[in-house]
Amino acid sequence: MNSFTGAPNKQKSVLGIGNALIDVLINITDDSVLQKYGLPKGSMTLVDAFLSAEIKKETKNNTRNIQTGGSAANTIHGIAKLGGKCGYIGKISDDELGNFYLEDFRKNQINTHFFFSETGTGHATALISPDSERTFGTYLGAAMELTAEELTHEIFRDYGILHIEGYLVQNHALIEAAMRIAKENGLMVSIDMASFNIVEANLDFLHEIIRKYVDIVFANEEEALALTGKNPEEALSEIAGMCKIAVVKLGANGSIIQTGNRVIRINAIQAKSIDTTGAGDIYASGFLYALSENLDLEVAGKIGSFLAGNVVEVMGAKIPEDRWEQLYPSIEKLINNKG
Repeated sequence: MNSFTGAPNKQKSVLGIGNALIDVLINITDDSVLQKYGLPKGSMTLVDAFLSAEIKKETKNNTRNIQTGGSAANTIHGIAKLGGKCGYIGKISDDELGNFYLEDFRKNQINTHFFFSETGTGHATALISPDSERTFGTYLGAAMELTAEELTHEIFRDYGILHIEGYLVQNHALIEAAMRIAKENGLMVSIDMASFNIVEANLDFLHEIIRKYVDIVFANEEEALALTGKNPEEALSEIAGMCKIAVVKLGANGSIIQTGNRVIRINAIQAKSIDTTGAGDIYASGFLYALSENLDLEVAGKIGSFLAGNVVEVMGAKIPEDRWEQLYPSIEKLINNKG
């Protein structure tokens, strides 16, 4: 699928930047493993290579699945599936996981701007609780070695939107350099808040860069609370005062969007949730794809919500190929404002 009929021709390509990670998805029967290794449920916690190996050893008999991951990478992957033009910046290693990562992106016709390290390719262990909540123990590996100095204006010039994952705030210089170069080249800047504990640990920095550089903020309820100290509706209003477009995702209760004084409420679709991994990432895919095609914000929210409702019904952060084929007609109707 290359594009949807009826979509405007003028397109803004989307460039993602984030931690290039392999997702190791593991079903757990209860939350005792989270408590044992000090992983707050629903959060992303950085771990070293030793602890990452210990978690995998502890869960060696649990069912698991491996796929390319990283929040911004998942979003870009979804945009590619929608037929959008997109690219990705990240750092991997020339190892088995890195080669798997590179091949997956090339197969999906995503422009790759990869840098390479001698350190092994990073991986995120996603522990999926029986209630479908996911908790990440993330070993960044090569991903954390991406530096501000490696970013060049040439990388950004062919794109219209830069999408950054909040997980990158472990490197303030990198995230600020990416935003600054994007703005100097006329790109809109989008950021996904990533995880409530990340927001709490970087609150002043996030407030500063949002006001200075960011056009679009994505946050779930917990992240919006961490960012503003307020409930979702009040948080939405405060975030909208900091940037052009604020999006607060409410899980099964849908999402709310604000730009200026316009507030849009988007319903969630009915879904049988088995794994929430990637729901926010794929929501951003639909939203940013719609913006890149100059579609209305309500349409953007509906596409995002539709995709999020589908990804929670499968294991992992990716919608399977055969399911995408079933979704395209419904997405077409949403784009043509008939759904």
